[in-house]
Amino acid sequence: MSEIIFIVENSDEGGYTAKALGHSIFTEGETLDELKENIKDAVKCHFDLTQINTDLHCF
Repeated sequence: MSEIIFIVENSDEGGYTAKALGHSIFTEGETLDELKENIKDAVKCHFDLTQINTDLHCF
């Protein structure tokens, strides 16, 4: 899998949202740590992966 870039923003309801550029992947989390875990889970589900072997960088 190549790089997937996520745009992370503050949510109006509190917490954070993340949207992938070029893919239909969207998730949210109350904290940045929770958001990172939710991003990993969303990518695994979207691509039917069992493991992600890359670092996660959010912008």
